[in-house]
Amino acid sequence: MELILSELKKILAYLLSFALVLATIPGDSALLQAQAAQATQATQGSSSYSGQGAPLTPQELQNLVSPIALYPDALVAQILSAATYPDQVRDENTWMQQNKNLSSSALMSAVDQQPWDPSVKALSQFPSVLSNMAQNLSWTSALGEAYATQHGDVMTAVQTLRAQAYSAGNLKSNSQITVVQQSPQTIVIQPTNPQVVYVPTYNPTVVYGTPYNPPGYSTADLVATSVIAFGAGIALGAMMSGGCCGWGWSSWNCNWYGGGVYYHGGAYYGNAAWHGGYYGSSASAYGPYGSAHYGAGYNPSTGTYARGGSVSTPYGTSAAGQAYNPNTGAYAATHQTSNANGNYGSSVYSKNGETAYTQHQTTSQGSAGTIQTSAGGKGAAATGVNGNSVAMGQSANGNKYAAANGNQYKNTGSGWQKNDNGTWNNVQKPSTNSDAARGWGSGSSGGGGAESRSSGSSAFSGYGGHSSGASGSGWQSREASSRGWASRGGGGGWGGGGFHGRR
Repeated sequence: MELILSELKKILAYLLSFALVLATIPGDSALLQAQAAQATQATQGSSSYSGQGAPLTPQELQNLVSPIALYPDALVAQILSAATYPDQVRDENTWMQQNKNLSSSALMSAVDQQPWDPSVKALSQFPSVLSNMAQNLSWTSALGEAYATQHGDVMTAVQTLRAQAYSAGNLKSNSQITVVQQSPQTIVIQPTNPQVVYVPTYNPTVVYGTPYNPPGYSTADLVATSVIAFGAGIALGAMMSGGCCGWGWSSWNCNWYGGGVYYHGGAYYGNAAWHGGYYGSSASAYGPYGSAHYGAGYNPSTGTYARGGSVSTPYGTSAAGQAYNPNTGAYAATHQTSNANGNYGSSVYSKNGETAYTQHQTTSQGSAGTIQTSAGGKGAAATGVNGNSVAMGQSANGNKYAAANGNQYKNTGSGWQKNDNGTWNNVQKPSTNSDAARGWGSGSSGGGGAESRSSGSSAFSGYGGHSSGASGSGWQSREASSRGWASRGGGGGWGGGGFHGRR
């Protein structure tokens, strides 16, 4: 029985881990307060720190902005603002990969239809920059948080680095960029040809004369040269200067004297939902047939994305949620449903290459719950309407344990044994009419699962129908069901390539 209790503790541990991952979504009331606070800050143009904990030091900010400080001013403005929307950056990068056939005006028109911030849309014209931000998402998130909470200090950090590169002789005018030192504190970088933008590439550890190591930025993305290099120029054209959409190149600039990004000539502080590093969105709908709620959130402090939704009608309720942390690889999803016949649910949790699937069902006939891990462990427990109970588990090495109505059984490789007052005695394999068979079975139902339909166990009868209609295909159907619920928890995943591809 101690082994069975140990298996149940593992189940609770998985569920607790799942709950901790989902706990990163900010509540609706907190989100509304955050939006109000950030909207006030944007209106006033204040540079006072509004984040959580201590603000970043000048050295930390210089490390953070070092990969982009030598970009042309308008591109710096787009990047700083877009970094406050790291989820949109990732979504747009995925969308761009799926729409490589679009270019020029067709691309801008298609991008304009997307629900992204203007700064994120503007980066569609610089796919290499967008891809780099998406691949270094923790750095992007940190950059966005710094701009949202310390925008004046961030602009100062950019100018500090420009002055250092200028003094080191590595920042100078050429056929790609024009560098103008307007004052000892202000250096402006513009395209030499107003119609063509060149994106510089350089190594932050050497170009400034002082080594900088941006946090969360892959060294594979650093150019092993002390000088600034340039790729192919990007032609602006009428479309990038405004054209159909208004968020083109000429709409962006940096106000070095006011300490912030300028968009259409006014101060622009990015995502108004930022508050102490957390942001999100939510929506609700109500009607004569019920209500629906949806929420999504991102925590750059941990790197966790999460979203969830629920629907309530006179016939019952259904809720689903997903969370994913690309920094740790932790992923979780759940789906819960209740109606007049009972409540049902399934969850999946994965980290470090190991995955656990759980399911539960409670009806007027009793309750049942199961867990399966990718390492091979399995466990299940059930109680019937008449008070009968059963629990069973199988470890990754194949050892089996079961308990039914006070009787304990185990099979560790030398046949079945029963616990008789502390002594384990060999017994015949339980028949399909015994208590143990009601909980354990021979596995002919599929995958070594809980074979119970032939025994008529009230706790498990009909449970296979909950497993994606697999009509009793056992453990494999439970795994498939958990995978299925994960993919239903919000559609095609984050940007079509997030959760959906990792379930």
